[in-house]
Amino acid sequence: MHQTTRTMPAHKHIALVAHDSCKPDLLRWVQENKEKLQGHFLYATGTTGAMLSKQTGLAIKSMISGPMGGDQQLGALISEKQIDVLVFFWDPLNAVPHDPDVKALLRIASVWNIPVAVNRASANFLFESSLMSKDVDIEIPDYDRYLAERV
Repeated sequence: MHQTTRTMPAHKHIALVAHDSCKPDLLRWVQENKEKLQGHFLYATGTTGAMLSKQTGLAIKSMISGPMGGDQQLGALISEKQIDVLVFFWDPLNAVPHDPDVKALLRIASVWNIPVAVNRASANFLFESSLMSKDVDIEIPDYDRYLAERV
């Protein structure tokens, strides 16, 4: 597929997701990075978003719970170019019933070439990058061209 460019704004749209066993780690990371996160637009799956908002006071737009379709809602926002960064603290040692949704979310983040942090270390590296506070051009699939060639 051909590629095109889109510009991520300096104020990023960031999705925050965590499996149940990783929610305490994500909460601690968000608390430690609250000042950095305040300058961005935050989204989360339902349970994670409610917990983070209550514990940190951050404004977070919550989807429904991940197993009920929240992962898919975030995936749709990614494909609509409305999410710039995914922070997903997932548990690689425990299978979850909605594992296909989790894989689909990670796959769509890769398709649309957005940065993904999957644990504290990768989130720290990502948020220490100077690119987090700048407009950034990224390559994405040129879906309009794809359609034009098929129709």
